[in-house]
Amino acid sequence: MTVARAVVTMGCPCSIGPEVAIMAALEQRAARIALVGDYGAALAVAAGRGIDPRLFVRVAEPCAAWTLPRGRLAIWQPTGDLAEADRRLGLPTRAAGAAQLAWVDAAADSVARREADALVTGPVSKEQIVRSRAPGSRGFLGHTEHLQKRLHAREVVMAFWSASLVTSLATTHLPLARVPRALSASSVARATYWLAWLLSRLSRRVPRIAVAALNPHAGEGGLLGGEEGTRINPGIRRARARLRKAGVAATIEGPIPAESAFRLAVAGRWDGVVAMYHDQATIPMKVIGFGEAVNVSLGLPIVRTSVDHGTAYDRAGAWSADSSGMRSAIELAAKLAKAPRRAIGTRGTDP
Repeated sequence: MTVARAVVTMGCPCSIGPEVAIMAALEQRAARIALVGDYGAALAVAAGRGIDPRLFVRVAEPCAAWTLPRGRLAIWQPTGDLAEADRRLGLPTRAAGAAQLAWVDAAADSVARREADALVTGPVSKEQIVRSRAPGSRGFLGHTEHLQKRLHAREVVMAFWSASLVTSLATTHLPLARVPRALSASSVARATYWLAWLLSRLSRRVPRIAVAALNPHAGEGGLLGGEEGTRINPGIRRARARLRKAGVAATIEGPIPAESAFRLAVAGRWDGVVAMYHDQATIPMKVIGFGEAVNVSLGLPIVRTSVDHGTAYDRAGAWSADSSGMRSAIELAAKLAKAPRRAIGTRGTDP
């Protein structure tokens, strides 16, 4: 494989999603792109950013994009045309919510059928997707959980990559009060295993990983909480056993107080950090690498990456959105698409 083929969803049509998707697709050279979304939204971006709309080519299926000349951008619209009111910038509607979910589903299915090598997703509105009541929208928590169900993945791990910091999450979109109960040795082992897998695919021969503690000061020997002893330590042991079985070399240390784990990882002591909950990972990631960080779904039977930012409705229509995050997501997806497909799938199980 010389050049990867990526389907890139626009995200919410009322957000900066179409803008960053189009600008990144035109700027990058790592992959051939089929943009998935509304053609009317693409024309609005062309008008706002001064792009010649003749560069856009409507295609009936993604495979038609792979033979287009460089500089032309394929637009695949697997849904009906959105009314102008349903792509009004900054004002999302239920129809916009249904459309953005339908684009994700169509794009994911296309990659699963091997019509493309990777899925790259733009920012969506969880609220509008749920409010749309479209098929599959009920209880929508995010791409990671939705794609796991749609693609029948046995396990999935959310991770974030940047040049300065790489992290995976043992739990994802949960209320903070539910995290201690949801945390388990299995979830810690999964997050650690897949982080080692990711780092090993990104040219780190023997990754060095820190597993963060849940409680302050790693629980202070049980004085500030016992999850480090009852869940995190057993999870580390399971991860080491699973990695040995898979033939993936990695050095794993922990549980490390989270404040130290992330600080020392950025300083170079570790290559990645396993976080116990969502904001434990995303706060340092966005402080250190906002704009360049990439969201990666590990454990799916396909490659999937995404921007690390949201819809930014307040900036939609200003035509000044930074597309570097989407460009990074495309470039990382292209790199991961070259890894053996068997290593990306979900055949492994917890030991």
